[in-house]
Amino acid sequence: MVDALNRREFLRAGTAGIASALVTLPVGGGEDRPQKPNVVFVFADQWRAQATGYAGDKNARTPNLDRLAAQSVNCANAVSCCPVCSPYRASLLTGRYPLTHGVFLNDVPLRNEAVSIAEVYRRAGYQTAYIGKWHLDGNHRSAFIPRERRQGFDFWKVLGCTHAYNNSFYYGDEDIKLRWEGYDAIAQTREARQYIRSHAGGSPFLLVLSWGPPHDPYETAPLKYRDMFKPENITLRPNVPEQDRERAGRAVAGYYAHIAALDDCIGDLLEAIRETGIERKTIFVFTSDHGDLLYSHGYQNKQQPYDESIRVPFLLRYPALLGEKGTTLDAPINAPDIMPTLLGLSDIPIPETVEGTDFSSALTGRSAMEDGAALIACYAPFGQWTRTRGGREYRGVRTRRYTYVRGLDGPWLLYDNQRDPYQLDNLCGKPEHAVLQRQMEELLSEQLKQTNDIFRPAGDYVEKWDYEVDNTGTVRYTN
Repeated sequence: MVDALNRREFLRAGTAGIASALVTLPVGGGEDRPQKPNVVFVFADQWRAQATGYAGDKNARTPNLDRLAAQSVNCANAVSCCPVCSPYRASLLTGRYPLTHGVFLNDVPLRNEAVSIAEVYRRAGYQTAYIGKWHLDGNHRSAFIPRERRQGFDFWKVLGCTHAYNNSFYYGDEDIKLRWEGYDAIAQTREARQYIRSHAGGSPFLLVLSWGPPHDPYETAPLKYRDMFKPENITLRPNVPEQDRERAGRAVAGYYAHIAALDDCIGDLLEAIRETGIERKTIFVFTSDHGDLLYSHGYQNKQQPYDESIRVPFLLRYPALLGEKGTTLDAPINAPDIMPTLLGLSDIPIPETVEGTDFSSALTGRSAMEDGAALIACYAPFGQWTRTRGGREYRGVRTRRYTYVRGLDGPWLLYDNQRDPYQLDNLCGKPEHAVLQRQMEELLSEQLKQTNDIFRPAGDYVEKWDYEVDNTGTVRYTN
């Protein structure tokens, strides 16, 4: 089977110590590697890994992403460590795990204890920009965010959080609320294109674009995209229970309408990069903060440990260093790994505060990519719907092939995702799989040890960080 992966040793040494190599990616055009590549990082909210054409989803209409995948490294087992909006975003910006940065549920503020990704790039001579959804400033989702709470981003057109995509607002440097024109993702993409055009000839830049869709409400994409999808024509995943299939069809049709709109936005961004002549020297990433269950296993939204919730699309294109031919990477990559990997590709030192793994040497072919184990967790389940439908604290690992999850009361789930891609056959507790379960438990124990996680009930962490939650575990927020 596999031995445990010491991610921090990997970070220091640039190599791992488990299993046999899965894939080595060729270096393409490394001789003209730019000293400081631009970075354009685009991520959606609640876009599950399965919902793209290149992933084989016949419902999805994503021609621009499909073309991008043909030119990119497709990290096919990218996961969201804690599949909730704010925890992912805090891990993205700090390279740390939720119990370290403290954002383990929504609507709590990210503190300034770690060196953020924007601060590192800015110190390296980069201009930094953030456009769209932030969701890291605590429970005032529509409040002005002053410069000292922006984690190092200079250019700023941001709102904490909204899902009113056709009546969406933002702030710049002043406490004046401004409105995005029309469907906000399209307007935000237009702003990002203008930023790319105005900065293409100067200092390198880090641009982060954060969209609110395809997060529900699902029925609010522009009409021309909604007309492309009808519930009666949607093919649902086999793990959607029969009693949920009618409402799931309606939700999924709207979900794919949002996705089609965002795919057009991707095409517009790539066109701007191409037109300005910076395509080869720009790292372009497309991903999401977490997935969406859409009634798979009878659940909605996220938080749960199933693949529809934890797995996200992750495409990384960097022609000057990685070539222009698409490659699939099977080993799991987690949210805290994004910051150190981007810094590694940019040839920028990684701060000591980072806990994630730098996979850049594997991406460029300087070392073998190993089949590790990515930690997945729910530290504090929240929301009335989640609490009444079996939401629970859990810790688990997602490897290339297996998912293993433990609750506070012991082992809960074990899936062979290769033989059972819809996770319908729980192997946990079955005698014939006892050896596998023990090995996965060892992997999980090692991950918990390395992240200083003794796996306590949610209330212990809420009390430790002095958060205020209601009887459903939810932080109250204001608009």
